[in-house]
Amino acid sequence: MRKLFIALTAVFLIQNITAQFHTLTMPQASPRVQEIQRLGVTEITLDYGSPALRNRDVWNDVVPQEGNPIAWRAGANMATTITFSTDVMIEGQPLKAGKYGFHIIPKNDSYTLLFAHNHDQWGSYYLDMENDISLQVTVNPKTCAISEQLDYEFLDRTENSLIIGLEWGKKRIPFKVEVDLNKTVVESLRSELRGINTYHWQAWNDAALWCLNHNTNLDEALQWVNRSINGGYNGFAADMNLTNLSTKIQLLKKLNKAQEMENIISEAKNLDVTAYEANGFSQFLLQNGFYQDALDYCNIALNKNPDTWFLQLNRGISLYFLGNKKASLKDIGKAIKGAPEQFHSRLKEIMAEIENGTYKLPQQS
Repeated sequence: MRKLFIALTAVFLIQNITAQFHTLTMPQASPRVQEIQRLGVTEITLDYGSPALRNRDVWNDVVPQEGNPIAWRAGANMATTITFSTDVMIEGQPLKAGKYGFHIIPKNDSYTLLFAHNHDQWGSYYLDMENDISLQVTVNPKTCAISEQLDYEFLDRTENSLIIGLEWGKKRIPFKVEVDLNKTVVESLRSELRGINTYHWQAWNDAALWCLNHNTNLDEALQWVNRSINGGYNGFAADMNLTNLSTKIQLLKKLNKAQEMENIISEAKNLDVTAYEANGFSQFLLQNGFYQDALDYCNIALNKNPDTWFLQLNRGISLYFLGNKKASLKDIGKAIKGAPEQFHSRLKEIMAEIENGTYKLPQQS
């Protein structure tokens, strides 16, 4: 009996030793996948196991139907998780920023999507439907091109929304994610401008310009562009230039502060800049309808940079919009003589358009 016990013990020890964990990286039947997408400034992270079809009818034989006895983990092995760095809307319903376990309950031809704040689970076996669920929504599936491996696609992106679609086989389970773009971006800008970006004029200007382009937070944006121009404590990192002055001019225009706007345009005219910088600012003035200011500025710039063809062109365009077609054509004729050959064709087209009164400024990108 003692010999038998010793033999059995030896067998157990051998089996136990061979079953010990190791650190080798081995191929997995359902490899773990992590996908990260940004929506505005909101970071969306999906972490899931990706099983293969392997000739199975997965939507009938693998995915549990009717939630009986359990919901499905929307992947393999550890439950799928989805993380949102800001508050979002899922199918029109609010969901706080955070990390969630993502589970699905199929029912007939609809799917209930579960976002569980208790996210650290193996599968869905211990999901507590009463206490773990932060949000549930119901969606309808769509067909898609066959996907051998289960994966998640990011579709139909706009500035503030996208569709996340679980795809496996020929079925897609989509749900819409939306963000409050202005709120999330402005809050992010405020936070980042308190860090290392506080020392860079470009950061303050770009933050102000984003608000300008999205017509939001304009008064604070004006403070930000002033910081770009004037710098911080004791003027540290101040940098007045045509870029941030242009942003300020547009903000003042939108805020109906006409006199302040004219004062800044005058300041910009007096900056010592290169011909190429003058070209950009004169085009900016034209695009914003400041035709007389554009003409005055081109005259100043041409005094410093005589016979510069692109400044002659801009002056000619300014004159056209001020109703002086004859002087406009004269300047554009000078521009053609001084311009490189590759620009002649377009300059001649502009001259023809001015002659027949159909010229329009190109749309800003």
